[in-house]
Amino acid sequence: MDQKNQKYQGIIPAFYACYDDVGEISPSRTQALARHLLAQGVQGVYVNGSSGECIYLSVQERKTILENVMEAVGGKLLVIAHVACNNTRDSIELARHAQQLGVDAIAAIPPIYFRLNEQAIAKYWNDISAAASKTDFIIYNIPQLAGVALTLPLLHEMMKNPRMVAVKNSSMPVQDIWQFLDAGEGRIDVFNGPDEQFIAGRIMGACGGIGGTYGVMPKLFLKLNLLFEDGNFSQATALQGEICRIITALCSCQGNMYDVIKQILRRKGIYCGSVRAPLLAVEQSDVQQIGICEKMIKEAEMKYL
Repeated sequence: MDQKNQKYQGIIPAFYACYDDVGEISPSRTQALARHLLAQGVQGVYVNGSSGECIYLSVQERKTILENVMEAVGGKLLVIAHVACNNTRDSIELARHAQQLGVDAIAAIPPIYFRLNEQAIAKYWNDISAAASKTDFIIYNIPQLAGVALTLPLLHEMMKNPRMVAVKNSSMPVQDIWQFLDAGEGRIDVFNGPDEQFIAGRIMGACGGIGGTYGVMPKLFLKLNLLFEDGNFSQATALQGEICRIITALCSCQGNMYDVIKQILRRKGIYCGSVRAPLLAVEQSDVQQIGICEKMIKEAEMKYL
């Protein structure tokens, strides 16, 4: 790994949007969640991404979240700010703001809805990167949601940008991780995205992971990464299976998975509010399943930690 990329590794939870009781961004709850994750021993946080409900937040709300994360853990944790909006102007504004705050890197998905060609996507990413020219840039590849996939020709084009240091890869085939690393010729890192395949991604060369369920069970993912690094693949595979079952349970409520996660965190004294519509909040009928999810996490922690 290139020396300048040594910091891009390990367990990096995707940060959750924290609301007050009437659904507005809560600075105090944002800082509390950031401090909680710091205390768990994670390597960084990925702010204002998919798990942070970014597409439902205004530019100012995303600034407020990042400002409070930086106030709470800036300089103590790696901070990657996802700055993509569905237009270049707003994305540039967020990129400049992130650089002013001193984040370690910015990241961006491609614009969604209109199917842009690769020339337009590269220009979009490079325009964002140029607006924060002293800050590292990370491509966020999530084709199942963005509607467009990172290809090797597009990656080669982006590698002309010296600030492009990594790919957050949330495509499902783990082969993509190897392909991007191979094309990068040692200059870039690749993070595993899908939490259910963390070990597979690490085996294929991922430097670590950025994930949406890490925040509700950070110690399990930290242990999983340690088992991999120690070469204990048998126990790592078993723990990955436990995590996959937990994720399935988290997705088994009427309410959105991120509200299920926030309700489990609430039981631990970490208040994040609910989720923003059109995401569905949990219902009374979900309470029993939320308890089951909480119990599964606790049992896995007792077994593996």
